[in-house]
Parts: sequence; structure tokens; C-alpha cells
Amino acid sequence: MNKFVLALTVASSILLSGCAQRVADFTLASTKNVELNNGNFVSGERVVGEDTKAIFIFPLGIPSVKEASDKAIESDKCAVALSDVTADFEFFSFFVGYQKYIIEGDLVIDKSKKGCENWPN
Repeated sequence: MNKFVLALTVASSILLSGCAQRVADFTLASTKNVELNNGNFVSGERVVGEDTKAIFIFPLGIPSVKEASDKAIESDKCAVALSDVTADFEFFSFFVGYQKYIIEGDLVIDKSKKGCENWPN
């Protein structure tokens, strides 16, 4: 019985384990062309962007920090960048799993963009 419990414990720890690690911290980050001298910038809400790829025995793609950043920035049409940014990488794999980048930061809103003068709309 003890061998069964030990085997079950080892198997469940292997199947349920994953890994996450901090990749980077940035004060300001953007994947867009931003004119920092002309903007009327304000800080927006905290957002999260993710880019996930599946693993089925082998990875079926490579997640991209740029795609995760774009998803976070494009969550508001007036946003041009992120501030106080963290980038994390997370994966889980045991024959089937996933790998992903998670970008989290505060939106930087450019009120000088057309249609953004009265942000938040």
C-alpha cells in the first residue's frame, strides 16, 4: 500500500507541476512607434496580454513577447505603450501542455491621438 501511495504522489507531482519565471521588468515598453515629445500622456488601467502556444509532445509554436505586448496595448484604442511592465514566461508540459508569455503593465494613453481627446470615453 505504501508503494502505491508513493507512486501516486510521484505521478501526481509530475503531472501537476509547471514552471513560471519573471523574464523582465521595464519602466516603459512599447511595440508601437511613439513620439514621446509631442504626446499628451496619461496613465490608464492595468492590463494583461498573453501569447500562448500548445504543446502536444512537441511545441506547436513559439510564443512571442511582441504578440503579448500588442494584445495588452491594443486593449484600448488610445494606448501607445505600457508603464511599470512585467514580463513572465510560464509553461506546463507532460505530453500535452502549453507555454506562454504574460505581459502586465499600466496603459500609457496618448490624448493627442485623434478621437482620444476626451479619454476615457
